[in-house]
Amino acid sequence: MPSVANNAGPSSTPAAQRQGKGKGKGKEKGQDAEKRQKMLHAKHRRRHAEDRAFAALEQAVADFDPEKAETFADFPLSAPTQRGLKQASYTRPTDIQARTLAHTLRGGDVLGAARTGSGKTLAFLLPVLELLWRRRWGPQDGLGALVISPTRELAMQIFDVLRSVGQYHSFSAGLVIGGKNVKDEQDRLGRMNILVATPGRLLQHMDQTAGFDADHLQVLVLDEADRILDMGFSRTLNALLAHLPKSRQSLLFSATQTQSVKDLARLSLKDPQYIAVREAGHEGATPRSLEQHYLVCELDRKLDVLWSFVKAHLKAKVLVFMSSGKQVRFVYEAFRKLQPGIPLLHLLGKQKLTKRLDIFQRFTSTTHAVLFATDIAARGLDFPAVDWVVQLDAPEDAETYIHRVGRTARYDAAGRALLFLLPSEERGMLAELAKKEVTVAKIKVRESKTQSVAQSLQSFCFQDPEIKYLGQRAFVSYLRSVHLHANKDVFRLADLPIKRFAKSLGLPGAPRIRFGKAGAEEAKGRKNASRVLGVGEGGKGDADADADEDEDGEDVGDASGADSGEEDDADLADAKAEFAAAAAAAPAVRTKYDRMFERKNQNILSSHYTKLIAHDVDGDLNEAEDFITLKRVDHSLDDGGSGEGAQYELSKRKTRIGQSRKAMLKYKPAAGTKLVFDEEGEAHPAFEIADDDEFRRGDVRAAGQEFATREREQLRVVDREDKEVAREKKKEKKRKRKEREREMLDGEKGAGPVVALGEEGGDDDGYVSPDFGFIGDEEEEGEREAPPAKRRKKARHNAEAEAEAEGGDLAAQEALALQLLQQGL
Repeated sequence: MPSVANNAGPSSTPAAQRQGKGKGKGKEKGQDAEKRQKMLHAKHRRRHAEDRAFAALEQAVADFDPEKAETFADFPLSAPTQRGLKQASYTRPTDIQARTLAHTLRGGDVLGAARTGSGKTLAFLLPVLELLWRRRWGPQDGLGALVISPTRELAMQIFDVLRSVGQYHSFSAGLVIGGKNVKDEQDRLGRMNILVATPGRLLQHMDQTAGFDADHLQVLVLDEADRILDMGFSRTLNALLAHLPKSRQSLLFSATQTQSVKDLARLSLKDPQYIAVREAGHEGATPRSLEQHYLVCELDRKLDVLWSFVKAHLKAKVLVFMSSGKQVRFVYEAFRKLQPGIPLLHLLGKQKLTKRLDIFQRFTSTTHAVLFATDIAARGLDFPAVDWVVQLDAPEDAETYIHRVGRTARYDAAGRALLFLLPSEERGMLAELAKKEVTVAKIKVRESKTQSVAQSLQSFCFQDPEIKYLGQRAFVSYLRSVHLHANKDVFRLADLPIKRFAKSLGLPGAPRIRFGKAGAEEAKGRKNASRVLGVGEGGKGDADADADEDEDGEDVGDASGADSGEEDDADLADAKAEFAAAAAAAPAVRTKYDRMFERKNQNILSSHYTKLIAHDVDGDLNEAEDFITLKRVDHSLDDGGSGEGAQYELSKRKTRIGQSRKAMLKYKPAAGTKLVFDEEGEAHPAFEIADDDEFRRGDVRAAGQEFATREREQLRVVDREDKEVAREKKKEKKRKRKEREREMLDGEKGAGPVVALGEEGGDDDGYVSPDFGFIGDEEEEGEREAPPAKRRKKARHNAEAEAEAEGGDLAAQEALALQLLQQGL
């Protein structure tokens, strides 16, 4: 039995263990299956929950009534969007947002119009986020929404709002604007879901970037559509629309709706809903909190009034609009030299992107400053807390005026606007504003409070040619803008006081300008060809040949005789009469102002200007041109009274030979030529060779012997002198050696300290000459050192005796000291 039990025990135990392990593995597999089932159930539950949430949101959008919604929490928006709105402190929607969201969330096309500062940016960004979220757009789906903006600054502002509101969404968004690296944008463009771009750079990527397409685009947004068309992007916009799919949602927003925008909407939108929002009790296009004024000012008084305005508002935030970038730059540079006591900034389209963004950020963050800008800052830019919007130049139409004054009084803030009008512009501009239901009150300027800056500007132009050059460009650009405006009821070039305007800019005279296609083509031709100084035959149009070229095709000169930019026969006759009278009555004494009137730009493109000018040395200028141009003095020498100068036609080869230094060396005297002058003052070569016939007249052999005898005697005399000098040197060396031996013997006999001297220490009076490494007289004699002096026996004996005496005295002194010590003890 025990054996049976012992045999059965070991064999049954492994089987039981295997059976237990099998049961454990089966249990673990069951638990894993249950976990997977639970995970699948949880995933399905989440998916079903998301599907139910999306369905509920779609139903809420369909049943949404904007009249009952007071806050964004009442709108049918997704949870990430609600969190983003709450984080960005957006709680209550504006009128344009509440009315457009009801249509845009349902996928309809909208053509929206509302005043500036009413929240149009958020009105089209919320539908973009919601549409992509409800359609579960992901990174693999490509580009889903496209927002096109007219300017870079506005595109950046839209992108910042998108980042703040959509920060809890998982979409990828990008900003594509000019001025950035195209290669970097191409690398990231294919991964973008939402794109904010300017038209030019976007079309460049569509044409050049591989892999970038918008075939699945869901939403297209055109912000400030009228401005996009006004800036000349109509063809670009049509090309962009050709790349986009037809089955898309399109949103067009602007503060003003022009005929071109309506035409664009008819072509790009499908059954659009037109939504125009106006404030209750206020039918105008500008906000109620905006105070609008205008003043009538002469053209030559504008800068004086503007300077006085800036000096009176040093603690305000002011935005000044002008018609061209050249005016902006001139006023900025001139006022900066005047130092008004407030920060000055300027913003124009030709600046680099980084500089524009820096100026934008500085003006946004500051509390008081003055920003001079063109209409590039008139659309969509949100400058916080702008106190004044000053329009130094009249806007081209009422829509531009509305956009300009929209930079202040944004949302519920207050603001003030001031418009400068010329007497010839008052009636026409007020009529244009009345059509848009804009009412502007008239104010007057106190002459006692106005400060003149004309003298300061004149001084700046005289001292700094760059300021003068900028003033000329500003003058031409302003007149050109007036000439190009289509509304001649407002802008009339003939009514402008051009001479006084040039004087108010500090210019010595009114630059001559020419408009029209003929003038532009002629200016372009002269820009690419050599310039000719002087007036051609017939005199018509050639008087401007010495004018400086403006980069836009205008001619800029310094003559003060031109009355206006239009060149008709009467003006040309007046100019000729003035030139002739001025030439006849030339002042006897020239002042600095006379020189200033005739001075050209000396450091602005001076080298380029000199290369283009064909200087006339013949002096065949007529009297009219002589008044404004200095003749070149003829410094050529007389031809000896022959009456006709010799004219030689040299070939190119001879001309090159004449200009070559190496070739001209053969015409120069030989190197090392030396001349001597005799008693009569005649020059002769120092080593002149006598004539052979004259040399052979005497006895040649006797002359040779005489020469040899004379040279031998001279050599004998020189040799005698050299030996005498060598003898003296030997004697001097011997004397010094003896003195040195004597001093050494005296030093050994004496008890005082011995001073070691050099070889010439006996006669140097304590001064030791430094060794400069030159070869001395001793080295010339044989470069041998003098042998050491021998000591005499008597001197050696005396020295030994003295040493023994000194030793004896020392022993006696030691014995005496020892005796004294013993007695003391």
